[in-house]
Amino acid sequence: MAKKTTPAVAPGAGTVTDEMKSWAFVGVLLPIIGYVIILLAKKGGAYAEYYGKQGLVLGIVCVLVNVIGWVVGFIPFIGWAVHMMLWAALFILWVIGIVYAFSGERRELPLIGEFANRF
Repeated sequence: MAKKTTPAVAPGAGTVTDEMKSWAFVGVLLPIIGYVIILLAKKGGAYAEYYGKQGLVLGIVCVLVNVIGWVVGFIPFIGWAVHMMLWAALFILWVIGIVYAFSGERRELPLIGEFANRF
């Protein structure tokens, strides 16, 4: 299955600058807070906002994984293993998001990226 990529900026609008990449990095590095910072600072343009939304979805999924981990944590060994695997998967998604933010093109995070495009 091919990964969805879209142009980082509108055609003819130029290229993605290092400043835009830096703001996109902040949006992914600090999942929920980064999105708020991008919105309040109004820097980085649509590229940073795109990755801010990706980070926001990642942050919401982190909260959900924490709740699920709390529930399954009562199951000895299996519950703990499931919780740790979910956190490992989120860490991998987080690193992928950081790499994508510095890539200069819009790429959805695997599994959860499509939810960011809904708002």
